[in-house]
Amino acid sequence: MPSLTKELVISRSKLQSSRTIFDVPKLSERLAALDAVVAKDDFWEDQDRAKKVLKERTQLAAAVESYQKLAAELEDARVLGELASEENDQETAREAAAQLDGVEAGIRRQMLSRMLSGADDEKDAIVSINAGAGGTDAQDWAEILLRMYLRWADQKGYKTEIIDTLPGDEAGIKSATFSVEGPYAYGYLKLEEGVHRLVRISPFNASGKRHTSFSSVAVFPQADEEIEIEIAEKDLRIETFRASGAGGQHVNKTSSAVRLVHIPTGIVVSCQQEKSQHRNRDLAMKVLKARLYQKEKEEQEKKRQKVYDEKEDIAWGSQIRSYVLQPYQLVKDHRTAMEVGNVQAVLDGDLDGFMEQALLSRKTKAAVPAANDVP
Repeated sequence: MPSLTKELVISRSKLQSSRTIFDVPKLSERLAALDAVVAKDDFWEDQDRAKKVLKERTQLAAAVESYQKLAAELEDARVLGELASEENDQETAREAAAQLDGVEAGIRRQMLSRMLSGADDEKDAIVSINAGAGGTDAQDWAEILLRMYLRWADQKGYKTEIIDTLPGDEAGIKSATFSVEGPYAYGYLKLEEGVHRLVRISPFNASGKRHTSFSSVAVFPQADEEIEIEIAEKDLRIETFRASGAGGQHVNKTSSAVRLVHIPTGIVVSCQQEKSQHRNRDLAMKVLKARLYQKEKEEQEKKRQKVYDEKEDIAWGSQIRSYVLQPYQLVKDHRTAMEVGNVQAVLDGDLDGFMEQALLSRKTKAAVPAANDVP
């Protein structure tokens, strides 16, 4: 069975390449150094340091374990392949091929997770969607994008929470802000930041003409609890108002909605999703801290004169992706030239392919700290 033998050779080569990229011996050496630190009697005397060490240890252990698991699965596929060849057993050959497919997918996941090596990539994310040019169509498009990202997060097993939405005039939404909690949520979602363009026959136009709509997506890393972001009372203006809604029982009878204005920066954050004013304020404060944290990061990067290539320019006309429903069906990412014909699958949350290509195009490579460089 020549094709199966060839696939085994290719998979073994890829796994060996991933071992080199990950530098598994160095990872194992670093893991042993951290284990030695954890075993010390005074380990918990500095709790902040202890948390950092344990967090890094967990990540390294997962990486090493993942590689070892893939190596074991590849060996199982090799044994199955040899058995299938000796017995000329097509069913066993198919089983070996399926095992190889799993190994290939695992290697790809490892490669991608290694590329998510930014300082904040592993953090939870806060996503903001804003309708742009296109009137009611753009507001409807913003709501479609919201649904798309919520579905993507659900498929990943991530936890999401709507923080704020502003309904559209006739349909859709003018804006929405939501949080996404899960491993590398920010690392993945930051790849979606930019302008998204929709071309379709407008359902809001009686003449049935094609219409182009734009909506923008902004992504911020949630600030860790260990990162102190001080907001002085004199720098904060807190406003309360009645939450807007679709009418009927959804209309809020009390001023439970909260708007926070950070006076020095002009950043405005609002939340009206919860019935409790206290809860709305807590959620709004979480978003404000995330935005202030991101702003500080950007300022530091500019001071160091680094090229600000982690984000695309969020300006109309510089869309990162186009979704065409008429006269043909196609989703095209303008950064990587990747094209997908199944538009509905993408709108239902199938975004991993676009994220994978965006990561590969950046050619990011993480460095492993030295074994003796323990925080």
